[in-house]
Amino acid sequence: MITEWCGETCRSYQRVYELIPPTPLVRYPRTPGYREQEDDSWYYRCDIKGAEEGLLAGKTVAIKDNVSVAGVPMMNGSKLLEGFVPDKDATVVTRILDAGGRILGKAVCEDLCCSASSFTSASGPVKNPYDPTRSTGGSSSGSASLVARKVVDVAIGGDQGGSIRIPASWCGIVGLKPTYGLVPYTGVMPVEKTLDHVGPMTRTVEDCASLLEVIAGYDDGNDPRQFPALPHPPYSKLVNYGIKGKKIGLLKEGFKDMDEEVARVVRQAALTLEEAGAEVSDVSLPIHNDGKAIWSPITFEGTYQMMVKGNGHGYGWKGTYDLQLQEALAKAYNLRPFDCPMTLKIAMIFSEYIQRNYQSKFYSKAQNLVQHLTKEYNRILKDYDVMVMPTLPSIAYKLPTSNNTLRETLKLAQGMVKNTKPFNLTGHPALTINAGFIEGLPCGMMIVGRMFDDLTVLQVARAFEKLRDC
Repeated sequence: MITEWCGETCRSYQRVYELIPPTPLVRYPRTPGYREQEDDSWYYRCDIKGAEEGLLAGKTVAIKDNVSVAGVPMMNGSKLLEGFVPDKDATVVTRILDAGGRILGKAVCEDLCCSASSFTSASGPVKNPYDPTRSTGGSSSGSASLVARKVVDVAIGGDQGGSIRIPASWCGIVGLKPTYGLVPYTGVMPVEKTLDHVGPMTRTVEDCASLLEVIAGYDDGNDPRQFPALPHPPYSKLVNYGIKGKKIGLLKEGFKDMDEEVARVVRQAALTLEEAGAEVSDVSLPIHNDGKAIWSPITFEGTYQMMVKGNGHGYGWKGTYDLQLQEALAKAYNLRPFDCPMTLKIAMIFSEYIQRNYQSKFYSKAQNLVQHLTKEYNRILKDYDVMVMPTLPSIAYKLPTSNNTLRETLKLAQGMVKNTKPFNLTGHPALTINAGFIEGLPCGMMIVGRMFDDLTVLQVARAFEKLRDC
């Protein structure tokens, strides 16, 4: 009886093995390109021309190297994936090409996106455009540098704890972590499914609005974080509508533990929004200080289960799985585990200990606390259209040298994320824009809005940009 049952099950598995799932059509011709040798912000160069017309016609684009571009090598900053070549385009890549964008290559990112600085990529550190001894921030390090240096017009970044906003802040550009689920993550290497975001990095707010308009929207069920009636207004047409009468809350806790000069520059920048007709006042939400702590169990244990034990995808995902990437990761983890970045090794050891001894209770409790944190931000956002705070606590860190201890180096990789991490948990849209300069280095101001009201966030940022640049 058991033998018969097992035999039937094995035949089912065999049939699944034989079936061929549908593969998205790769529509725009391209060659694999070449490995960049001179510019530390590029991993691979290519030239893929999109449609003749569209919202991005004439725009050049860099794609973060955790995003699949068919036929072009993808390393995700790691020796583990060296030589991997995706066979399909991520949804955001297809949409960019359909809108007339021209993709010039894959931008360097941190090793498996496990750092918020810019020194862990297997291809080497990415240097800050304003000071080559300093970090660009990460993990979307190459994307920020290429946009800031005007090598490309716009770029795609990914964000699990600030990885769009951190480098955008330290490089003085615009970076938007959209509302969770607004932009499909299909074809992007996951880190932790409840934290993963992908979004635009640009020099101007108008370009940010245009790129968001192109990449946002429902993906035909491939990403279950989305729903068919997804709000998706024409951001590019509405971004200049102004903010007269909008209420802007300066989050007190967001200014705590910041460098004094950073807090001063951001507060002064936010107050200029009164000139655009907005009302600016202080607001307090003490639980904001706990966002970083709540993020930690979800990231450590969730990443370990999904990206490591689950070979990049795990289980329970009612959407598209990248089988090719899963197989490449599985082989890499088995053959070359020593090539995992130090940040991930620490997370793996710690998470295994916690799961063996505490049965994942901290992950579960943290997810429950996320619901409370989300409701608390929503409560504030009933009275305010957006919240404002410094993106990061300081100007760009110095890149580590051989004189730094391991402890110092690890702090440089994750020590700047107090204000960015909470909104990966809750999913609220959060945008950074350059508020000013300190010692010749950019200082970002973060604008956070209501769920799926990315438009208001963009409008506030655009209003400030006009005042700043007039």
